[in-house]
Amino acid sequence: MSDRMNVLIVGSGGREHALGRSVARSPLARSLFFLPGNAGTAALGTNVAGDACDLALALEVARREDIGLTIVGPEEPLARGIVNAFEQANRRVFGPTADAARLESDKAFAKTLMRQHAIPTAEARIFDNARAARQYISTRDEAVVVKAAGLARGKGVVVCDDPADAILAAERMLNDRIHGDAGATIVVEERLNGLEASVLCVVDGRTAYVLEAARDYKRLEDDDRGPNTGGMGAYSPPPDLTPELLQRIDAEIIVPTLDALVRAETRYRGVLYVGLMLTPAGPKVLEFNCRFGDPETQVILPRMRSDLLELLNAAVDGALESVQVDWDPRPAVCTVMASKGYPDKYRTGLPIDGLTDAASVEDCFVFHAGTRREGDRVLTAGGRVLGVSALGDSLEAAADRSLEAVRRIHFEGATYRQDIARARQAAGN
Repeated sequence: MSDRMNVLIVGSGGREHALGRSVARSPLARSLFFLPGNAGTAALGTNVAGDACDLALALEVARREDIGLTIVGPEEPLARGIVNAFEQANRRVFGPTADAARLESDKAFAKTLMRQHAIPTAEARIFDNARAARQYISTRDEAVVVKAAGLARGKGVVVCDDPADAILAAERMLNDRIHGDAGATIVVEERLNGLEASVLCVVDGRTAYVLEAARDYKRLEDDDRGPNTGGMGAYSPPPDLTPELLQRIDAEIIVPTLDALVRAETRYRGVLYVGLMLTPAGPKVLEFNCRFGDPETQVILPRMRSDLLELLNAAVDGALESVQVDWDPRPAVCTVMASKGYPDKYRTGLPIDGLTDAASVEDCFVFHAGTRREGDRVLTAGGRVLGVSALGDSLEAAADRSLEAVRRIHFEGATYRQDIARARQAAGN
């Protein structure tokens, strides 16, 4: 498409700010709108008040603002069918339909699909009854992972070294419903060992373009201690993810997964995110996501020299084969700054200082996540507040630059890791 267009980005986090920054650089972009956005996205375009899961509102904005392409960031609107609604209204939208998004929204479905099509993953059993889950777990001697099958906002995975802990986790999900309906079905699987990696690809229904890979860190504290979070940082590319290994992942995992969906008469268009464990026996799938990762997007997109909007337009038009993507060879590191108490209870409304000073660090990008603007002040508005990304000639240099910028930013109780890209791996399954 040659005409400049208005673009709507659905979501309010660091991923959406990173998407907006890249789209704003495109000569194809005219005006940007965010639903609902944050204090950072407001500097790139127009924030529209409302809920990212309000499908009727998203359609209304698309019509009112003559939106040429809508990009959906979070998983929940996708699972609720925002793409279906837009397609029925003949509006261009980037993302998978609700059926295709089941790869993320229903872990039991994804596990069954992988089992049926010999896609390498952890051995697992699926339960909707706590008694049956308890009986199975009690026969296991090794560590297991208990997962809520539905969308649990990054909190539905419990890694258990002791079977007693796994039984408790299963009972809390199935009986106590700590994750609501998302935990009405659970997956109990073997714990895989190795290095984790995130491989994302843009899919147009037939063709998949594999983006530069990343590695994220889920644990709250240095040395992979503390509770699991939505992600406390990331870097790209992982040195151990060689071109040969990426080709193997494409051939053994990505292509068979998309083929399996085609056989099920499910067309996949959007981003397919493959969370992997690089085990001694080869790469195995930990999870699928149906959208750009967060914070992986904050290290992948700063390395993309090409036009992101051109790439996403080609995917919507089924023309990925016509697009060439150029990458900055330098690595990128993102350090997440979170509120004190995250991922549990935390305060919001705290003033943030030093943002301009941090953004002045060379090759550094401050992506807003949980922020809002009140007058001339930027305040905290979420658990993960900022993602501070930097490019460098080496991973160490990028990590140093990211931390240099982080230390220029101040808000009460700011929490962040100091070992992103330095610790051996992102722990957890």
